[in-house]
Amino acid sequence: MTDSQKSDETAVVANEEEAVEANIPETAESSVEQSAAQEPTPGEEAGSVEQSAAQEPAVEEPAVADEEAPAEVADPAEVAVPAATAEPEAVATEPAAPRPAPSAAPTPAAFAARPKAPAAVVPAAPAVSAASLAEAAKWGRAEGDGHVFLTLDGEEIPVGQYPGVSSDEALGYFARKFDDIIAQVVLLEHRVESKAPATDMQKTVTHLREQLAERTMVGDIRSAEARLDALSTQIVELEKSEKAAHEAVRAGELAAREAIVAEAESIAGQDPAQIQWKTSSARMNELFETWKAAQKSGVRLGRSNEDALWKRFRSARTVFDRHRRAYFSQLDSNNSAAKSAKEALIAEAEALSSSTDWGFAAGEYRRLMDQWKATPRASRKDDDALWGRFRAAQDVFFSNRQAANDQIDQEYTANLVVKEQLVAEAQALLPIKDLNATKKALQSIRDRWEDAGKVPRGDMGRIEAGLRKVEDAVKEAEEEKWRRSNPETKARTNSALSQLEAAIAGLKDDLEKAEKAGDQRRIKAAREALEARQAWLDQIQRSASDLA
Repeated sequence: MTDSQKSDETAVVANEEEAVEANIPETAESSVEQSAAQEPTPGEEAGSVEQSAAQEPAVEEPAVADEEAPAEVADPAEVAVPAATAEPEAVATEPAAPRPAPSAAPTPAAFAARPKAPAAVVPAAPAVSAASLAEAAKWGRAEGDGHVFLTLDGEEIPVGQYPGVSSDEALGYFARKFDDIIAQVVLLEHRVESKAPATDMQKTVTHLREQLAERTMVGDIRSAEARLDALSTQIVELEKSEKAAHEAVRAGELAAREAIVAEAESIAGQDPAQIQWKTSSARMNELFETWKAAQKSGVRLGRSNEDALWKRFRSARTVFDRHRRAYFSQLDSNNSAAKSAKEALIAEAEALSSSTDWGFAAGEYRRLMDQWKATPRASRKDDDALWGRFRAAQDVFFSNRQAANDQIDQEYTANLVVKEQLVAEAQALLPIKDLNATKKALQSIRDRWEDAGKVPRGDMGRIEAGLRKVEDAVKEAEEEKWRRSNPETKARTNSALSQLEAAIAGLKDDLEKAEKAGDQRRIKAAREALEARQAWLDQIQRSASDLA
């Protein structure tokens, strides 16, 4: 290969590198601002780092082209670039067609006669601030041919080449790569400080370490690694905190599930004969819905815990359902028996509904009612219908009886007038002055009372009460007369008078003795006793005068 051919091929490779290297972010600051404006979620963090790495220039160290190019290679800006390499996307997606090797070296005349391709436009590198260049100069340098070196621990490490630009621009390009890493470190520090979810944070730290370890940038590598070390420690603590919080939530969820199971077991363990099935069934359904909601959106408890709790819960629901079915099956049987018994009572009640033996039929209806109350209830629907039939039979009988009584009451209205006159005559005997005459007159009234006959049922109580008042007054007068004329009463009264008079005489003697002795205590006691006996004596004397 001639020197001119080598020069042409070197120029093509250099321009391809420049075209690819031109497809980079304009500034590190824009990348940081974009990342801060749209912070990735924990699951997207690692992906964003990988995407950033994928967007970096594909050619960083064109070592082969550098070795093959002679020292007198022309400026890339003056070398023609083939159309296949004019756009970076074409380089990335469609490989250039192989160039056929020339059969012989072209002569100088032929080479001069060949038309020249238009000069390739080398994209300008983004501008770098003086402060950034000053900071980058602390950690690396760039040579005139675009080679850039990193100073790390006193040693220079080649990081790549950016040909066709000034040394400041080449150094700034590799410094911006380091700034991109720092921007991601800062973003991660903010996330750790705000206690964002720690998912994939350690992966991000590991990925950033790997990028720093590739030594393809210029900056304070050791400081960045130290920040990553600190971040790694903080992330471990954050993971521990998240794990503790998760365990606390998991413990609370486990307790809630345990409470659901315990309540279900408590409901299933009740006596089937005393349980409130409507309320308990509704509560069991609520527990099941709560269980499904917790299983769907709650914290996972682990297969062993969830299986064990579900088996207990399912067992409780199965027992409850079995008891409920057995209870309602027995209830249906009891309802059927109660229905049959009440239908028999209804048949008797309907047979009595046309009876005119009012007293007997009324007694039978009372007996049937007592049996109805003692018979167990059927289902609500059946029991209401049965009671309606039984009540209808009673209503027929009592309606007929009431109609008959109303007819009788109309016939008894004349008797009522007679008895009202007799009551007025009897009450005129009060107050009693002559007991014997009053008794004789009352007996005449009674004889005419019986002859008058019955009165309407509604007036019976009022009329009889009026006559009974006079009868009670005559009875009291007879008892008072007997009390006064009783010999035994007179004898007891005379005996009591004699005893009190003797006691009073003795007390008077005691009072005189106490007064002579000047004993105030005995004087007081004698006077109190004497006054009491004197009061009794006065009362008995009045009673004796009444008996005289």
